[in-house]
Amino acid sequence: MSQLTICLIIFVLTVIGYITGFLSLATVAITSLMALVLTGCLEASEGLAYFSNSTVIMIAGMCIIAAGFNRTAFCSNLANSISRVAKGNLTKMMLGYVLVGVILSQFIQSPVTVIGIVAPMAMASAESLGVKSSKIMFGIGVATIITCCTLPVGAGATVATELNGYLESYGYTDFTVNLIDPMIARLPMMIIAILYCVFFSTRFAPDEPVIEPSFNMKKAAAKEPLGKFQEYAGLIIFFGDALALMFASKLGLASWQITVIGALCMIFCGVLKPKEACNAIPLSMLLLIAGTLAMSGALSATGAGDLIGGYVSQVVSATGGNSYIVGLIFFIVPFILTQFMSNRGTMLIFYPIAIATCASIGANPVGLMILIQAACLAAYMTPMATAAVVYIMGYGGYDQKSMIKQAWLLALISCVVSVGWIMTIYPL
Repeated sequence: MSQLTICLIIFVLTVIGYITGFLSLATVAITSLMALVLTGCLEASEGLAYFSNSTVIMIAGMCIIAAGFNRTAFCSNLANSISRVAKGNLTKMMLGYVLVGVILSQFIQSPVTVIGIVAPMAMASAESLGVKSSKIMFGIGVATIITCCTLPVGAGATVATELNGYLESYGYTDFTVNLIDPMIARLPMMIIAILYCVFFSTRFAPDEPVIEPSFNMKKAAAKEPLGKFQEYAGLIIFFGDALALMFASKLGLASWQITVIGALCMIFCGVLKPKEACNAIPLSMLLLIAGTLAMSGALSATGAGDLIGGYVSQVVSATGGNSYIVGLIFFIVPFILTQFMSNRGTMLIFYPIAIATCASIGANPVGLMILIQAACLAAYMTPMATAAVVYIMGYGGYDQKSMIKQAWLLALISCVVSVGWIMTIYPL
């Protein structure tokens, strides 16, 4: 039996484990990781490396920073202020936090980081309204994922350059992605996603957490108030860290370095005691991330993604080059594959396939490349798609079934709008 076959079997069993809920998500993820290592789909050193992956470390640091911020009176006061402005209206509160998340997601090319910044304040506001985190976290979190890097500002300004780099590396330079092309292509879905997450997402969200959330605002509020110095330090560290994440590349620092430095500052300044910082780290969430990253890596390493991509090329050739049919294929297949692999990994697989397909018939690949990006960022049903989903599930108290229940309608809308609009303005 080939390693590809073994990997696919482990992958199917992992998905079944996530859906059935007989074991915790973290237990299923680590079991999957160990199975991949023991069967040779991953080297032991590779499996171990996922526990120290930069995403895992970044989230651990961000959780400590968020815990420190939650200890400040500013967090609860801000939440209460937003609640007063909302006048007890959940929709108004959602509007404020969804917009904040979307704006930050244009500058920070990491939805998980944005969610880490917005989630503490949103949870505090929800508590003041008497609403559970399960009611709000999906809408706020998903808005940051699906709209990530839509506008040509901050991290979004590099999207066109990146896509042109793939075209140049393949030697297909008959077409060029302009700076505002990604924005024009994805702006309608950005607007629809904001409206959906504000006005409709709460209707499908569970009133109570399905599983125990990773953080409880009431526990944080029950602790002793901070001193004046610690109060100011907590605020400066939190917002300073958020600002540093926006300009990480110019500072010459990786995101995980910034969050770890911020976490240490919270301890050194007395905002959190060492024990409190340790307790703020959601171990189950980090184990889930390590396991899902391992599965994504194994699918890529064993060639499962390339195998699927090869079949896609054959199917596209049989369609006769119809823009909408080809566009639908290049949305659905990456969308499905991204549920089980990282969105970045899936993009890297399908960009060359899209370019090769278009080059063979002399077609314009711009629309397909942007559509692939849109499809991968619309995949938010499983924790394997992106670490941001793990964050959403942990803070919202969702299991796999509740995620699918909340996600399917917006995913369907994303498909129809993205394919219909993008393949109309950027046909083959």
